[in-house]
Amino acid sequence: MTTTLGNQALLPTYARLGVTFVEGDGSWLIDDTGRRYLDLFAGIAVVGLGHRHPAPLAAAHAQLDRLWHVSNLYSTEPMQELSARLSERFGGARAFFCNSGAESIEAALKWARKATGRSEVVALDGSFHGRTFGALSVTGQPGKRAAFGPMVPGAIFATPDTLTDHVGPHTAAILLEPVQGEGGVHPLPAAVLKQARELADEHGAMLILDEVQTGVGRTGSFFAWQQLGVRPDAVTLAKGLANGLPIGALLVANEAPTAFEPGDHASTFGGNPVACAAACAVVDTIDDELLAHVRELSARLSTGLARYGDVRGMGLLLAVELDRPAWPVVEAALEHGLVIGSAGEKTLRLTPPLTMTTEELTVGLHILGEVLA
Repeated sequence: MTTTLGNQALLPTYARLGVTFVEGDGSWLIDDTGRRYLDLFAGIAVVGLGHRHPAPLAAAHAQLDRLWHVSNLYSTEPMQELSARLSERFGGARAFFCNSGAESIEAALKWARKATGRSEVVALDGSFHGRTFGALSVTGQPGKRAAFGPMVPGAIFATPDTLTDHVGPHTAAILLEPVQGEGGVHPLPAAVLKQARELADEHGAMLILDEVQTGVGRTGSFFAWQQLGVRPDAVTLAKGLANGLPIGALLVANEAPTAFEPGDHASTFGGNPVACAAACAVVDTIDDELLAHVRELSARLSTGLARYGDVRGMGLLLAVELDRPAWPVVEAALEHGLVIGSAGEKTLRLTPPLTMTTEELTVGLHILGEVLA
């Protein structure tokens, strides 16, 4: 089947660029003509350890030779091991595993409703939490919701300055991204997160942090909240957790209500042994040395981007606000052998592999400079 015919057989849910990638190696991608591209996007913050990193690759291969799937009516060793690793990183938590970030948000919403007996969720304008109905309903971007209403009721949208006006005795949860990714890469000020924690405690609501994009080392700590100094009641993960294999997770702090009982929620493929085995290897690889490398690369990338506009973000989740539309720059960069993304009309988004070398980053900045010249 030709590439053209294959694309014709797909529903048009993505504005795909005209490249077909067939191989990846570290920070590099290779298309079907053999051309190499430097990847400063990592599948939108997914391939955190780079393409074909040996640790998750070996773990997934080993697990494929043993066991692919059993029902969640039974336990598997990779699921148990991953939940223990994540609990240790969080400081004590219980996990529910699923397949994506949107699914982890759905689980979080159901958990918060049952834990509190309430239905209202306060989220922020500009937020993005996924495209399934519950996750879309709490996404603060009207354009993404407009064609699919009516939404699930109970969502209330605030700005960082108006949280106090919207949180009260009917609030089940405050749902926040430490950095709004799809909304333009806007970091949440630590003072706002501290206020959200205080409001949740005052009104008996749950504080949920969506770390689908910021978690698993992306910001220079395993969880972004560890830098912001506020511990949530629950956190959602996905994207980089298994370095590209489908997985999502809801982590509920040990001190928060368990809420769920058998039968309350489920995911057929959640906790898949192969994905969990790869995720265990990812968690083990994200050590203090790699996190220090992320912070060093972040400083270098921020400095390199500053000549093109205002830079914002955390760690290796960065954006630069251009003086021109971003999408043509993304297309031109691809023609020059560089993979980057956008997150707004004039916003370039860069989420390179955490393992990218300083030499590769220098190459990427040089190519970007040629594109923007």
